[in-house]
Amino acid sequence: MSDASREDWTTEIDSKYRLVLLAAKRSKQLQKGAKPRLQSAAKKPTRIALEEVRRGLIYYQQIAKPTPAEE
Repeated sequence: MSDASREDWTTEIDSKYRLVLLAAKRSKQLQKGAKPRLQSAAKKPTRIALEEVRRGLIYYQQIAKPTPAEE
């Protein structure tokens, strides 16, 4: 991966860990029969999932952990 493409990953997603989690979850969805959200020459679900995440086609919402006072 070139330096320019590495910057693309970090601008949209705040951590590499989150990127891996999003792509893994999407890859499982594709393996179970979900339709890809883009046309790709790639055949492997993991590659397709990573490309979908990179292009911003996968939406997610961070859920804040409750603080001890809120519990």
